[in-house]
Amino acid sequence: MLPFLLNFSIAFPIAQVTPSPTPVEFVRPQEVRPLSGNLDNVPVFNSNSPELVLKEGILLSTFPQKDKKSPEAHLNFPFRGRFDVFAHHVAKAPTPEDLRTLYIGVILHNPSKEAVKVDVLHAASYLSQPDAPFVDLPAQENNLFGKVHAGPGSRATHDVLRSKRQSILPPQITIPPGESKMLLNSPIPVKEFDPPINGRSTLMRLRSNGTVYAASLAMFAPNDANGQERAPTLAEWQNLLNNGKLAGPRDKKPTPPDKTNKSIIYGRVAGVAKGSLWRTLLRDSSEATYLTIPDRDRAISYGVSTLDRGTLGTEQIQSAPMLVRYPDTAYRAHGNYGIQYSLSLPLYNNTNNQKTVSVSLQTPIKEDKLSKNGLRFFAEPTKRVFFRGTVLVRYTDDKGIPQTRYVHLVQNRGEQGKPLVTLNIKPNDTRLVRVDFLYPPDATPPQVLTVRTF
Repeated sequence: MLPFLLNFSIAFPIAQVTPSPTPVEFVRPQEVRPLSGNLDNVPVFNSNSPELVLKEGILLSTFPQKDKKSPEAHLNFPFRGRFDVFAHHVAKAPTPEDLRTLYIGVILHNPSKEAVKVDVLHAASYLSQPDAPFVDLPAQENNLFGKVHAGPGSRATHDVLRSKRQSILPPQITIPPGESKMLLNSPIPVKEFDPPINGRSTLMRLRSNGTVYAASLAMFAPNDANGQERAPTLAEWQNLLNNGKLAGPRDKKPTPPDKTNKSIIYGRVAGVAKGSLWRTLLRDSSEATYLTIPDRDRAISYGVSTLDRGTLGTEQIQSAPMLVRYPDTAYRAHGNYGIQYSLSLPLYNNTNNQKTVSVSLQTPIKEDKLSKNGLRFFAEPTKRVFFRGTVLVRYTDDKGIPQTRYVHLVQNRGEQGKPLVTLNIKPNDTRLVRVDFLYPPDATPPQVLTVRTF
């Protein structure tokens, strides 16, 4: 190879490449606390592995193994009452000539002898193209009318945050005894795009009045009599469920939690996770009714979506535990995609002077134990987006007027973030701030919610 390189360099002189400067870090000396409260018990059907689907098959099945050709692909987990469905998958042309449309199907089965009704409470399903392309957006933008989004995960979580149900999804389905129905039967087209790649993010909050099993499946579009692509039928989906294998290619296997001496591979999620909502009142202690603001020029931060080897010194892993999973997929639902954080902060000024206080979402440099006396940030954050999604902020402003703001955030790795709200709190007064968001797909944890006094 060396002579080739020499000849190549003579014919085409190699330009001197200036290495990128090392990002300049700084430390914010702020206390980091674990987040009080915990996830609820609502099960989440979490279908995210394989993320890139090139081979059709079963993505995730909680059906019983009986009468299935690939019993290892079925996890035998029934749902009843409240449960969520999250699915995030990408289609890409396997070869330049193979531009078939990949369909994603979600099927529900009623094993009982009575009809089961499933209410679709809040739900959305969007494509990367053309529904929600990844576009450059400002770090913070008002999203009152819901028109601001970057990526299908950002858009889907925004809709569900607003308690919407997309019109393409039914308000309710009724499943006769012993039968199945499709909850979702939607395409991921690639042929009209350059490069031929596309993705779909789906999030649904559901409630059933009886037992159901669920499965997500991937199938290339069949052709009709005229050779044109068409949507798969219920019978075709059922045949894939009963006789198919796990879809591929399989993602990298995760690092076992006890292998702490190895570099970690978190893996992608395929299974049922425990917990859809983390609701808490942030306060000084479990006996207190308020959160005392920090001293001037100081801050208090609470970890958000902290995970293995990324607890920011809190030793708190917020990743939802898996109730059932495939052996080659994530041990926990790292990232908590689609999970809602509902955080209330009764900010109390215990001084005799008015104080200016801000509340921010931030994306510090990930650490497990803090190597400095505080959180590390970059002076100029790297151009690697670690959070993109909408945050709902509710508070009473300095004039006593209740405010509701939807703010779309884009944060890069190591970015401090701008304040979501800034308040002037009178002496010995308490002001309540409520922050809600669904942790969006395509985000990278952890983040912190920070209260700072100026």
